[in-house]
Amino acid sequence: MAPLALVVAVFLAYSVPPYLTLDPARSRVPAPPGFAAHYWFLVAHIAFGTVAIVGVILQVWPWLRRNHPVAHRRIGRVYVFGGAVPSAVMAATIGAVSPFGPVVGALDVVAALLWLGFTVAGWRAVRQRRYGDHRRWMIRSFAMCMNTLMTRALSPVGFLVVLPRGLDKETMILSAATVSAALSVVSLLLLSQWWLERKPASAR
Repeated sequence: MAPLALVVAVFLAYSVPPYLTLDPARSRVPAPPGFAAHYWFLVAHIAFGTVAIVGVILQVWPWLRRNHPVAHRRIGRVYVFGGAVPSAVMAATIGAVSPFGPVVGALDVVAALLWLGFTVAGWRAVRQRRYGDHRRWMIRSFAMCMNTLMTRALSPVGFLVVLPRGLDKETMILSAATVSAALSVVSLLLLSQWWLERKPASAR
């Protein structure tokens, strides 16, 4: 848990501060033409996403689940309704008009819809007391919650893949973004499935 929490803390320390001023000029994502509200959707996505990623770290902490089940349930509600659901909706909206090209935009929308679907399925399962299903869906929700972080972490891999092709700067950036976004979604889905098969839900 400690390395995971440290990675998330570093990611948030890097990603969030430029948006605390609410100054569109400091945005790291260029606004697409024809969508004046893009920056505010992005800020909302980041705000809700920060709640989600902090909440999901607490949710996957075995000690908290085991020793403080009431806190686990309450934090879970915050994660679902104050983090994952609104952040995924915002992510799908801004992903549909991504300035990094249609492929990256499509991958962002797919990742956002998967995150939304997994989270809602997990919430419904726990409401129906299907705790094994709840655990499985929420592990997948956790994986998709990490998508933006994983995409940033895989950016160097994307550049290494496209660098030998001798592309111009703009094309190289778009191509590297496409590679890292695709690798992120695929690797997170595969890793979450591997974890579920490696660690089956216990009877408890």
